[in-house]
Amino acid sequence: MSAPDMKFTIEPPNSWHMIRALGGVGVLCSLLIVFTFQATLPTITRNKAEALERAIFNVIPGAATRASFQVTDSGALVSFEGEPKDEVLIYAGYDSDGRLVGVAMETQGKGFQDTIRLIYGYSPEKQQVIGMEVLESKETPGLGDKIIKDEDFLANFAALDATLTSDGSALEHPIEAVKAGQKEQPWQIDGITGATISSKAVGDILRSSTETMLPILHNQVNLLKRNES
Repeated sequence: MSAPDMKFTIEPPNSWHMIRALGGVGVLCSLLIVFTFQATLPTITRNKAEALERAIFNVIPGAATRASFQVTDSGALVSFEGEPKDEVLIYAGYDSDGRLVGVAMETQGKGFQDTIRLIYGYSPEKQQVIGMEVLESKETPGLGDKIIKDEDFLANFAALDATLTSDGSALEHPIEAVKAGQKEQPWQIDGITGATISSKAVGDILRSSTETMLPILHNQVNLLKRNES
């Protein structure tokens, strides 16, 4: 007697079970991302604040102390205390005798890959940019990131001319970046071979900021010198 034929029926997967499983994984991943972000946010914020503090003194050679000022919508400078949020701030640097040696300003603009955020120092007495440091950049490694570490490029900002007109309302010569080896004027930035776009972006960012901020500083420089005798 032959064994009876046996047939097996494979049930199709239950779509609800699949959706539930995928949804559960998605929720779990979202919770992990939020938890990780919240857990690391204080450290990230503290590291950024420490990096900014170091950069302020790096771009104002000779500064021993500093004070913060908020730039109001009307262009006035107001002494500022506390953590920076969305306010436009400048940082006045003073030597050990309380004399103003320079002012640091943050600014940002479009680079080749993404936004470039930087800080630069300015001497009202010399009317020069006296230092620059990139705070944040996603430029191409090995090329665009030379704006951070190329010593010849950074040397552009040791004494970059930013002279104002006699009435202090504008720059006599707007800052500009030129191709590597073609710098002829003290207000020009010698670019980087192979990273022309990134170095030009730094020049554009500085030109935009100096054209806006330096006339404001010129009109209120006595306020920044409040510590001087």
